[in-house]
Amino acid sequence: MTSRFVQWTLDVQDVGRMARFWAGALGYRIGQGDDGAAKLYPPADAPPGTPTLWLQPSAGPKAGKIRAHPDLVAWDGDRAAEVARLLALGARRVDIGQTGEDDLTVLADPEGNEFCVLERSPI
Repeated sequence: MTSRFVQWTLDVQDVGRMARFWAGALGYRIGQGDDGAAKLYPPADAPPGTPTLWLQPSAGPKAGKIRAHPDLVAWDGDRAAEVARLLALGARRVDIGQTGEDDLTVLADPEGNEFCVLERSPI
């Protein structure tokens, strides 16, 4: 028996702002919970088993580099265009020691949570 990833959970300060960013980044739809949290659901055409995203309110700001982060890939294969789109949504570039020869771009969401945009899927 094995486990599967079914959801990515992220502690955030501004649930609404972060829900809008991640829904725009991933093409997900937002479901607002009565507890102040938000659950983001994959689009209808996503493959079965595509993980959801849970944004739960946090009392404090992010401190330091997060130890786990998502890796994204541009579905159409144009990483530069996808990075530009994510920057327009509110992401920012971050330097965590990239060499410039990497097949990825490191960004952070509006609250500073790092994520990567890969050149191609690792699969």
